[in-house]
Amino acid sequence: MSTLTIAAAQTISIAGDLSGNITRHSRFIEIAAEQGVELLVFPELSLTGYEGEVAATLAIDPQDAVLQPLRDLARALGITAVVGMPIRLKSSASVLIGALVLGADGSLGVYSKQHLHSGEELVFAPGLGGPPLNIGGEVIALAVCADFSHASHAAAAADQGADVYAAGVLISEKGYAADTAILQGYARQHSMAVLMANHGGLTGGWQSAGRSGIWSEDGSLVVAAPGAGDLLVIAQRHAGAWQGRIVPVVQA
Repeated sequence: MSTLTIAAAQTISIAGDLSGNITRHSRFIEIAAEQGVELLVFPELSLTGYEGEVAATLAIDPQDAVLQPLRDLARALGITAVVGMPIRLKSSASVLIGALVLGADGSLGVYSKQHLHSGEELVFAPGLGGPPLNIGGEVIALAVCADFSHASHAAAAADQGADVYAAGVLISEKGYAADTAILQGYARQHSMAVLMANHGGLTGGWQSAGRSGIWSEDGSLVVAAPGAGDLLVIAQRHAGAWQGRIVPVVQA
């Protein structure tokens, strides 16, 4: 097996401040690149915060020029970053919860959340998912929060040959034990590594538990953040064995 380095960007989003969050995301991408990370996954709606109607008013076409600085940075540093953003596709006026893939090669991929959490249907429409990523020959399947609560979603990822199941989420302390048990179970059941990138603080009235984590293909926990806050949770696989580390992110 080849070497693979993946990371969860556990970031505290500024409510409704797209410009400020782009700056914060840039810092995460820079530090991740310094750490040799190949795939960096941010939480659900990371660029706006999980802010319901406020987020919906900020929805963009995925090709919008506002993302160009992040796209340019990812390409310049040779890292693929998956960022959370409300989106509108040209074919519809509906607002979707998007996970946008800013490729190390300058490409742009679009994943939209398929399964909505109760109450989200008041603002957002269900999306269509998206194709898996290929990072150095590794197949990466994406998920956004409630997607992973449906066992069929992870099973479909496994059927696509996913080596890694990567979810950007918002999980509170109340739901943390149950949700992480589900994710750990998918790792074990489908023999795929699982990455969970959680928010690092309060967003949309929800206090996130933080504690982003990565599990190996046998369900063993490789690494998890100790709590909330701005952190990189990094796991590297070398010769079939995983090692993890936590790197604090201090905004410039």
